[in-house]
Amino acid sequence: MLKEQFFRVADFTFEVCMPEEWDIERLLPSFRPFRHDDSHCNAPLFRLAESSASDLFREESVLLEESVNDMGYVRLLRTSTGYRTEIRFTADGTVHYLHTDPHFTSAEARICRDDPYAGEVLSSMLRIVFSQAVVYHGGISVHAATVVLDGKAYLFMGKSGTGKSTHATLWREFFPGCMLLNDDNPVIRIVNGRAMVYGSPWSGKTPCYKNLCYPIGGIVRLGQAKENRFIRQEDVGAFIAVLPGCSVIRQDPDQYGRLCDTLVHLAGQVAVGRLECLPDRQAAILCRKEINRINQHYQKNE
Repeated sequence: MLKEQFFRVADFTFEVCMPEEWDIERLLPSFRPFRHDDSHCNAPLFRLAESSASDLFREESVLLEESVNDMGYVRLLRTSTGYRTEIRFTADGTVHYLHTDPHFTSAEARICRDDPYAGEVLSSMLRIVFSQAVVYHGGISVHAATVVLDGKAYLFMGKSGTGKSTHATLWREFFPGCMLLNDDNPVIRIVNGRAMVYGSPWSGKTPCYKNLCYPIGGIVRLGQAKENRFIRQEDVGAFIAVLPGCSVIRQDPDQYGRLCDTLVHLAGQVAVGRLECLPDRQAAILCRKEINRINQHYQKNE
């Protein structure tokens, strides 16, 4: 028998169905703030169910991507009925399987419960399905460290090792009242014409799982440099600055097109910049000053 549980992230409800003997509370501790009593939900964003006996995991497939990241060793494959993801948390670990339909509304998982990393794998599977499913509903799962100051959120993007978490820490150290919303994987939505960012159960190496949302005050792509310099990004430049940090299957034309449509709207209403910087206080001060300058310009032209 499968036991259903509901969670709500970025105002999207999704359903997880696991065997009754599985302790979901223990397997998914970061999801506790996102538990949702919605047994009457008629149309969840997606449903993920354990299905070890499914024939879908044996379908012929074409490899699209292979990567090593914080989710482990991940292979994404296209099948005749959707997508299959294979995950090993460690190099020599057990392989776990995930199959989804083309629009990520239905997912089946084969997870080895004896694997000591079974909880991490389940969390990664939910992250994969969620990040692709929201694209079809105007959402974007992004790779960014996010802080909140004076009621607005600021996202710091960049390649791994660029210093996103370090810059977020500088803001928290030097600007009173600044707090961390999420350190790795927040969710962006445009709600009633306003760009909002939400916390999520996925926050990288920093445990920060806040079920909160705030209007976006700015998005900054970071780059390491020998001196601090801020360059405003507008229109196409803003689009290009944000795109690399967005979760999407680029080989899927429909999904990629929907993401681009959402990004066009986002880039047109949010302050975006590139910050070439050192990991110091002056970089944080410059970043805040220039983002505020852009927002003041927007306010004058409203």
